[in-house]
Amino acid sequence: MKFGIQVVLNGKFGMINLFNNIYRDKVVLVTGHTGFKGSWLSLWLKQMGAKVVGYSLEPPTPVNHYNLLNLNIISIIGDIRDYKKLENTFAKYQPDIVFHLAAQPLVRLSYKEPKYTFETNIIGTLNIYEISREMKFVKAIVSITTDKVYENKEWIWGYKEIDPLGGYDPYSASKGCVEILTSSYRSSFFNIDLYNKTHITLLASCRAGNVIGGGDWSQDRLIPDIMKAANQNMRVTIRNPYSIRPWQHVLEPLSGYLQIGQKLLEGKKDFAQAWNFGPNNEEIVTVKNMIKKMQKYWNKIDFVIKHKKDNFYETNTLRLDCSKAYIKLNWRSIWNIDKTLENTVLWYKNFYNNDSISTLKDLYQYIERAKKYKLSWTK
Repeated sequence: MKFGIQVVLNGKFGMINLFNNIYRDKVVLVTGHTGFKGSWLSLWLKQMGAKVVGYSLEPPTPVNHYNLLNLNIISIIGDIRDYKKLENTFAKYQPDIVFHLAAQPLVRLSYKEPKYTFETNIIGTLNIYEISREMKFVKAIVSITTDKVYENKEWIWGYKEIDPLGGYDPYSASKGCVEILTSSYRSSFFNIDLYNKTHITLLASCRAGNVIGGGDWSQDRLIPDIMKAANQNMRVTIRNPYSIRPWQHVLEPLSGYLQIGQKLLEGKKDFAQAWNFGPNNEEIVTVKNMIKKMQKYWNKIDFVIKHKKDNFYETNTLRLDCSKAYIKLNWRSIWNIDKTLENTVLWYKNFYNNDSISTLKDLYQYIERAKKYKLSWTK
């Protein structure tokens, strides 16, 4: 297989002016850059002319999106819990902004390895904040958590940023703790009233729904399981066919993260808050209906429902209220569920059948669609 991404800053799909040209020549530290979301984000930043520094564990699977992209960025392999190595990375590269994505992100694994999950997600984040506080050159931190930080009451309506935090499983609880930690540091050390007086750092957190798209091969995730099964002419086993999740293409929340990063780098301290990024409520479907939609794009996709009995609790219904981002950021989800699933399925189908990837093509398509909606970050 021959892969690799050509950097394109100008031309028809020029990205250099996106987000008010804020990322060009900025040193951007992306923790978790070898993961699914981190690799997509690193690509986008690179396309906009950023000097990307990645800090992460080795890619999580033998076949992985980060290696397929073959990005020309500074890549440091390290554990987010390793304070000294992380500190040395900050000192050497002096990032303007940090996108903190490194985490143990799997719910079911968190039941098996709770200590590792809590240490990685909480202490890892604490390390980022402490080093940024001590070194005093980081202008912005965008800390990525999850929609699962909320105390889930199985409501039919979406959770707002002001709703109570919770977390039944260790993963969700660890991320809820991260939000409390973030609020504490924002009040104690990165207080917006003292911005440009005692510190220069603005801190925001972002909570996104279930992200899908090409290049994810994580264990115990629905889309990777479906795609791997289809490639092997097998039926995928579905545990919870009627679970409802805020599915969205990975580029949707990334556009929100980048927009928050832009505002923070511009010194707009009112954006140093918590933010939800998710699909419109009409785009939220059950697992079973989602797979049926996917079958339109690859006839090898098939499934069987088996309600497995185990001790792992998973929520059935989860929605986000993203009206704050809609109103204050002019942000919106631009791909409906059908377009999201089409691009996701075709990415894997193209990879398995043609030994190629369509990541950059998907990014181009997404930006062009956003421009038609006249979203503020495209101008």
